[in-house]
Amino acid sequence: MTTADLLARRERLLGAGAALFYKDPINIVRGEGVWLSDPDGRRYLDMYNNVPCVGHAHPHVVEAMHRQAATLNVHSRYLHAGILDYAERLMDLHADPLTSVVFTCTGTEANEVAMRMARTATGGRGIICTNAGYHGNSAEVGKLTRAGQPGRETSSDIRSIPFPQRYRPLEEGTSEADLTELYLAEVRAAIEDFARNDVPFAGMLVCPILANEGLPDIPAGFMTRAAEIVRDAGGLFIADEVQAGFCRTGQWWGYEVTDFVPDIVTMGKPMGNGLPLAACAASSELVDTFRKQTRYFNTFASSPLQAAVGMAVLDVIEKEELQQNAATVGGYLRGELEKLQQGCEPMGDVRGHGLFIGLEWVSDRSDKTPDREAAVTVVNHLKDKGFLISNAGALGNVLKIRPPLVFQQDHADLFLTALQETLHELHGQG
Repeated sequence: MTTADLLARRERLLGAGAALFYKDPINIVRGEGVWLSDPDGRRYLDMYNNVPCVGHAHPHVVEAMHRQAATLNVHSRYLHAGILDYAERLMDLHADPLTSVVFTCTGTEANEVAMRMARTATGGRGIICTNAGYHGNSAEVGKLTRAGQPGRETSSDIRSIPFPQRYRPLEEGTSEADLTELYLAEVRAAIEDFARNDVPFAGMLVCPILANEGLPDIPAGFMTRAAEIVRDAGGLFIADEVQAGFCRTGQWWGYEVTDFVPDIVTMGKPMGNGLPLAACAASSELVDTFRKQTRYFNTFASSPLQAAVGMAVLDVIEKEELQQNAATVGGYLRGELEKLQQGCEPMGDVRGHGLFIGLEWVSDRSDKTPDREAAVTVVNHLKDKGFLISNAGALGNVLKIRPPLVFQQDHADLFLTALQETLHELHGQG
């Protein structure tokens, strides 16, 4: 079946407009480690997928999934030691006072639980987010997607702030300390606006590294101080670790990178390496209150299968030292990209943490003019060479590099060669 045939069939069965990557989509039939393959056996180096964080079809994870599915899988209304062992091991990886967990299947569900938990605990409704975030697809969580942007419907219980960044700051020529204060003033203003409109305040929900915003360099101290401001106003600070967590940044959690401890943390995609597994964690007091007030239940969460696979993922991260690998290989790749940037005018900025790197694409480096079209062209050109990345960020002009954690330096070197070739072919640079 040709790609055109598959596309026509997909649109008929799934609806026209269902999202796909790339101008000419690719048909993937197999994955192994950091590699994906099409029906003709052509391989693509996966530099985008954080779902299989320990690599596609990792044998240890596959075996754990198979063994548990062949033994038992039931919903959460039975006692099972496996899920408790997993919960205990997972929470031991977090900072105090994060000690209890509500398991879900998706990051959307986890963030929905987090918002409900914050509202239940505080008696408030108002939630602060950034103006370029994404936290899920449900009706409630979806209110946070690019909130406050033109064309977006506004909600009385959601306020957005400009996402804190140093590349395109609120005010040019400002010191980093003063810039931090400017963005903190936006948090205070949002809280005050809730009060003026008689909307009780519940909290703030952000990705600790602002992944969907484009991985900006966040002014020093912003997250720590923002959490203090939120708590002083009676709210709770929620960290969405769906993209930042599980050693993606070279630390276990994004909140370690940006130096704060959340009241509530959500986790998702990487937890099950492809099996739907997500979670919302907080103090025992917050989780107990949430349970009592909501009677929350999820048929497919807290299952023995989820626990077995989740445990296997943690096994691999620890045994294969993937936290250190993300820090070391990510640092190497970023350093080489910074060298490449010196001779590449469109590469306006190189930033990120561990194996999560963003390249800001511009048409004029001095004016920082975003160039989404050129970014898309680079992404598609690299795809044709066998390297899969994407474009993202608030302006759609950030090349998003986020490979599985088993990505090695030799893979980085292959990508760097392909990127240099692409820059020379497209821009005569590199």
